[in-house]
Amino acid sequence: MYLNVHSQYSLRYGTMAIKTLVEEAQGRGITQMVMTDINNSTGIMEFMRECRANRIKPIGGMEFRRDKKLLYIGIARNREGMKELNDFLSLHNLEQKELPDEPFPFKHAYVVYPFGHKGELKSNEYIGVRFDELHQLYNKDLQHLEAKLVVLQPVFVASKIGYRLHEYLRGIDLNTLITMVEKEDKCKETDTFLQPGELEAKFVKYAFILDNTRKLMDHCTMDYPEGKVNLNRKTFTGNRKDDKALLEKLAMEGMLYRYGSKNREALQRVKKELKVIVELNFCAYFLITNDIIQYSMRRGYYHVGRGSGANSIVAFCLRITDVDPLELDLYFERFLNAERTSPPDFDIDYSWDEREDVQDYIFKRYGREHTALLGTMSTFKDRSIIREIGKVMGLPKSEIDGFTDASKAITNRDNDTYKKIMAIYKLMGNMPNQRSIHAGGVLISEEPITYYTALDLPPKGMPTVQWDMYEAELIGYDKYDILSQRGLGHIKEAVKLVEQNQHKTVDIHQVRQFMKDDNLNKRLKTGNTIGCFYIESPAMRQLLTKLTCDNYLTLVAASSIIRPGVAQSGMMKTYIQNFHQHDTVKYLHPVMEELLKDTFGVMVYQEDVIKVCIHYGGMSGTDADILRRGMSGKCRSRIEFDRLVEKFHEGAAGLNRPEEITREVWRQVSSFAGYSFSKAHSASFAVESYQSLYLKTYYPIEFMVGVLNNYGGFYTRWLYVHELQKAGAKVHLPCINKSSSVVSITGSDAYLGFVGIQGLENKLMDQITDERKLMGPFLDLENFVRRTEIKLEQAVILIRCGAFRFTGKSKKALLWDVHTLLGQQVKPSNHAELFHVEAKHYVLPNLENTKLEDAYHELELLGFPLSLSMFDLLKTSYRGDIRTNELNKHMGQTVRMVGLYVCEKTVYTKNNKKMWFGTFLDADGNFFDTTHFPNSTPLYPFRGMGCYLILGKVVEDFGFPSIEVQKFAKLDIVDNPVMA
Repeated sequence: MYLNVHSQYSLRYGTMAIKTLVEEAQGRGITQMVMTDINNSTGIMEFMRECRANRIKPIGGMEFRRDKKLLYIGIARNREGMKELNDFLSLHNLEQKELPDEPFPFKHAYVVYPFGHKGELKSNEYIGVRFDELHQLYNKDLQHLEAKLVVLQPVFVASKIGYRLHEYLRGIDLNTLITMVEKEDKCKETDTFLQPGELEAKFVKYAFILDNTRKLMDHCTMDYPEGKVNLNRKTFTGNRKDDKALLEKLAMEGMLYRYGSKNREALQRVKKELKVIVELNFCAYFLITNDIIQYSMRRGYYHVGRGSGANSIVAFCLRITDVDPLELDLYFERFLNAERTSPPDFDIDYSWDEREDVQDYIFKRYGREHTALLGTMSTFKDRSIIREIGKVMGLPKSEIDGFTDASKAITNRDNDTYKKIMAIYKLMGNMPNQRSIHAGGVLISEEPITYYTALDLPPKGMPTVQWDMYEAELIGYDKYDILSQRGLGHIKEAVKLVEQNQHKTVDIHQVRQFMKDDNLNKRLKTGNTIGCFYIESPAMRQLLTKLTCDNYLTLVAASSIIRPGVAQSGMMKTYIQNFHQHDTVKYLHPVMEELLKDTFGVMVYQEDVIKVCIHYGGMSGTDADILRRGMSGKCRSRIEFDRLVEKFHEGAAGLNRPEEITREVWRQVSSFAGYSFSKAHSASFAVESYQSLYLKTYYPIEFMVGVLNNYGGFYTRWLYVHELQKAGAKVHLPCINKSSSVVSITGSDAYLGFVGIQGLENKLMDQITDERKLMGPFLDLENFVRRTEIKLEQAVILIRCGAFRFTGKSKKALLWDVHTLLGQQVKPSNHAELFHVEAKHYVLPNLENTKLEDAYHELELLGFPLSLSMFDLLKTSYRGDIRTNELNKHMGQTVRMVGLYVCEKTVYTKNNKKMWFGTFLDADGNFFDTTHFPNSTPLYPFRGMGCYLILGKVVEDFGFPSIEVQKFAKLDIVDNPVMA
């Protein structure tokens, strides 16, 4: 009798998880029901799985609402009906049209209107009657409606607590007080599963309504196959035999390209992999990925193939990846094996400004009916929801601030209001909050994808499924990860700039040659890597120095041990120590020595952990694969992962491993639970790092401009400008006759772009460059005003940042002129003047600017000064007792240094106290690092950008010097002369 059941996927309305919903129904003896979430079908496939597992007949449907008002309910007779409902909603979502008062004439779905619907009903349309509406049927002639009335008992909540939670959800959704939520904006307290027989009893006088409802439900069968089915595009060519032949042909051609004709090891590995790929029916997956790569290469796009896919020599031969699995001894089974319980995946990175075109190609190539972006589901887990609950309760901001202040946690524990908030937060924590879009997953389906989901149109502008990667996998889809990153943008832009500025062609794909280049490896060893992909952060530069990293293989290891899982377990320090003293390494067990000799007894990669679990713990390959997914954060819950703890210990005991050693081995294994890389993934990152290193070493100016123009990287913009100056460029302030939107270079002259100017409108940036191309350089301020549609406020910004210095006039004189010009309401003109009338000129007092004033303008408008350095702005001339290059001479001594703040990192000690790591530049522009321990540090030591006086002890860790801070204070700068 339940035609209108809702799960928590009725976002900010429904309260029950699907598992809970099914358990509630089972407890009341319900044998069939229809799930109809509001304007979505997110949970339909999950609903079917849960119902079938509990011997309840599932029926799919959807409730359609417009402006929070119920229009009608769609109920699928079968999978074709579910597709019709999904298609109907998708059409309106994708075309951004309002839902109509009446739906399309469905062929395989029923429509139920709310009671009171006017108009003629089609053969598949009904009117739903709630039990509290039955009195309106009294004394009415129902003959014409007798066959059209059905029971409408909505289900949103399971209990009174659930109803209260529903009210909070509605308050959060409507951004109002819980007491202000109107009746029509929430469900009724009776919108729940009733006790067995209770609903039938309420309709006892209208038995025909009960009969109509049963008849409707009995006609519905969700004829989807049970169990997991492969729903991906099954062939590339249309024929599996042809797929096999094509993949073999392309792999062999690629092997000749990568290895030549005489490499027997490569040939054997290719043949072995092809056999597994064919047996597991993954030819189409490889061919489709290859097709995407070939398209992007034809377009001249750079890509990086990473993730476990880089373990495959076939992928290497197809140029999906640039990582040689033979060179790194990567085993294919990490990517694809007969026991594998989940699909493989390639992660393909493109430059941030090229990915969308690649995605567009996939949609056009494989059809919009069969292609969609993967969705994600955010939950209420974020503690910021505590603030939302407080607002709904009507609490004052000061009180809410106190509840969200971590430092008041102990005090809050005894507060009754706080307890209430936390009780609600606990109920809400795992509930879905809103649908969003996955970072890069694309699905390519054999049949129309709307059999399984309706489609959303997020800001990305491409159809997106209404469920996430976990559900996609359970349903039977493999995703193609088409990702973007700024690092590739740096490389692409730098290569283009080298060609434009130096008229040289750079083949950035000659990575093997780069790896043998002494100049690159020397730079790597010293950590001089600012701007280089993945190896520029303070922690990574320290690690490179500590490892004296001067080769590709060491860099691959460094790319993995920098991950939090290794670092937090203490194994990063062990690795560095063992790296330098590999002859004295003490292995936990002979098996561990056999498995981990290459990594000096430390588990560095996911592969290492899997090997340890199999060979030390006696686990199966399937369990090791589950463990791998747990490590990479792809397990939906911790239950599966935690189950392996017991299995590991039992297996180790069965192999007579010492219990004490087993506990330590497991400690190291479990430290990878949240963070670790596959070796292939680290190798892919290292390839891109070498490409960046090559450009930074031989074309440093072009490279740093590329970094600046792609707005990516670990550091803030001013540091990259500093690095550009260190590279030998003369960096100029923006200029209306020289600058474009982004940083531009000619020779060694670099002009900052308009994009970096605070408050400047985008349309004006484009207009300046377009007008200059069309009509030539601007002659002076007046000419500029007449040729553009500039407003006074925008003109003042350009003058203050120095963009008119080519006129030879001071900023103050120009500001006087622009007020005069725009005060006369000069009308802009986009065409050449027929007659030029000389403006009247007035004699003004001497209006000069100082460098100090300029520096303050730049601080305000650019975020950093260029006319003077931050050191020049200090009130004191003191620059410290020593500089960075003298640290090694003062080891163990207490010194004073002056440093310009670059960045900081907060970490927690074992006692849960905060400590910090800082990074600074000295007055020579060289980096040094600081450590701030809790006992010698105020609550929060840093006070933003500026120079600091630092007193501390010089210490060394594996050859890397730093300062253990004892005292620390920000230094004052001279006053702004304008404010004075």
